[in-house]
Formats: sequence, C-alpha cells, structure tokens
Amino acid sequence: MRKYLILLMLLSFLAPAASMAQGCMESTSDEGVSVVGYVQPQWTFDEASGDNENTFHFNRARIGFIGSIPYDFSYYVMAELSPTKNGPYLLDAFITWKRLGPYANITFGQFKSPFGLELSTPCQSLHTINRSLVVSELASPFRDLGVMIYGGTSFGLRDSDFLSWKLAFTNGKGMNNLDNNKFKDIVARVIITPWDFINIGGSYKYGKALNPGQENKLIRFGGDISVEKYNFLFQAEYIGGTDDGFKLEGGGCGQDPTIVPFNGKINKQGFFVMLLYKTPWELQPVFKYGNYDSDSDLPNTMKNTYTYGINYFFNDWTRLQINYVYNDFIGINIPNNLFMVQLQAKF
Repeated sequence: MRKYLILLMLLSFLAPAASMAQGCMESTSDEGVSVVGYVQPQWTFDEASGDNENTFHFNRARIGFIGSIPYDFSYYVMAELSPTKNGPYLLDAFITWKRLGPYANITFGQFKSPFGLELSTPCQSLHTINRSLVVSELASPFRDLGVMIYGGTSFGLRDSDFLSWKLAFTNGKGMNNLDNNKFKDIVARVIITPWDFINIGGSYKYGKALNPGQENKLIRFGGDISVEKYNFLFQAEYIGGTDDGFKLEGGGCGQDPTIVPFNGKINKQGFFVMLLYKTPWELQPVFKYGNYDSDSDLPNTMKNTYTYGINYFFNDWTRLQINYVYNDFIGINIPNNLFMVQLQAKF
C-alpha cells in the first residue's frame, strides 16, 4: 500500500491538471444545477435467439444532475432507468475537489473505470451501438466505487495537454457493491497527444477478484491509438490479461461480471480496429473488426466480430445508428448475427 501512496503523491504534483471530466456528460452552466441525460430507443433482430428475437426496447435511458459548489467542488449524479439494463439504479455519483488545481483534481465516489479507449468513450458518443466484445469482457466491471486523481501537462510543447493521466483505487466489485476484503484494485491510464489529431494511450489494472484467504489476482493491460484527420477517424485498441485462481466472465455496460473459482491461470486477449468517415451530408459510414480469445492457451476459443454501420446526425443532440453485426465464433455453428437500429436524443 505504501508504494501506491508514494506513486499517488508523485503523480498529483507531476504537472498542471487537465480538463478531463470523468462523467459522460458536461454541465451546460457554471452556476447552479444542470439536468442532463439521454434516451436510446432501439430495435434489435437477434439470430442467436431461438425464435429470432425481434423486439423494441430501450438500450439506455439515463437522467442525471451536474453542478458546481463554490468554489472548489463539483458533483455528478446519473441514474439508469432502462429495464433492458436492469434499471432503475444508481450509475454514477461522485464529487470532485479542485482546490489543488491546476496541479490535480480528486474524484471520490462511484465512477467509470479509467481503463482503455472505448470504455472511456461516453455511451452516447460511441461510434457503434455496442462496445467491442474484448472491451466488455476484459475491461469489466465498467464502474466501481473508489477514489481517483487525474491531471495533465503540456510540458511547454503544445497549447493543450501533451500528457494526461488518471489513477484510481477502487473496491473492484463493480457498481453499488461493498468490498469484502482489504485489497483495492489499482487502475491507471496515460495518454500522449504529440499532435492535435493523434492520441496514444496505455492502461493497466491490478486487483483481486475473490474472498480473502484465496490466492488469486487479476491483471489487465492495454494500448490504443486514435487518429482523426480529414474527416476520417481511425481507432485501434488491444487488451490482454490474466485471471489467476478464478474465471471472470461477462460484464459490460450495466452489469457486473460473473466470478467462477478456477485452479490455474487463464490468459485472455483481443483487439479491435475501426474506421469512420464523416461525409458532408451528416452521414458517417463505420466499419469495425473485433477479435477476442477467451483462453489463449486452448484451441477454438477465438471470436471474430464484423460491424457494418452508418450514423446519421440530425443535429448536435439527435442521432440515428444502424448496425449489422456479423459474428464468426469458432465452435458455434448456429446463426448468431445482429441487426440493430437505434435513435438517440440528448438533453
């Protein structure tokens, strides 16, 4: 624990803090409270369902409150109301202290884990309707309770941050869950921005997954790149990790992963690459390829996913997304593709 505290102190005084809000949405005013949120009604056709599931539902339906308290505090509270995500429940709730700014911002409460590129992308800003399978499996739980410090610096090289970083200590049990042992997960993320059009990131997570007295550990690491130029956006992310003494299965948005005792180590890895182009007609074609291997030491555990989509922006607040997801899962011979249409409105 001592080395973690030393690292925390060093990072907190490394450089002036960046303007990096942890919440998915920003306040529309510097005074008082702002009501924010968004709704995502969706139609899904799922071939994997025995009766070819064909249903209308809410992917997400969220409402929250954002505000500032003079002169050093801000708060962020967001609730998930969608029954599809097992709502209603508390999604985010944290307070940020800015007195040490511009050297550091400290956030305390329940927030999204600062791991990886696609997880760090707010849900209402995702370029495809679903996050990649490797992110859902290896970056979960998406949210947790704890404390985080974040900041950044230009080193005098740019007008904006050249280096930004986040460091969090969390329960490791997911949303709204108390910890049942003395260990805390550590999650760290660093982003380098040498030019305005490119971001290069790296992430690391270390924690425990089971009860005290059982030898186990969880390790996650990843790297990512985002390049945006001439209306093109290219993104790629790799995540690897090890489950030691257990299996961690599933998780993702609105859900916590299932923990299964297991004797031994399981090495997992995967990646995605995505390319988009914003046309002059507010249309944005999207292609994403994802690969996930749930056990690198065994055969026939690899899953490939191809997402073909198009986004149409009615305005800054309203967006239509259409995705066809072709799943090539080794060892699964039944049809398991998806066709989804989602309309989003922000407020």
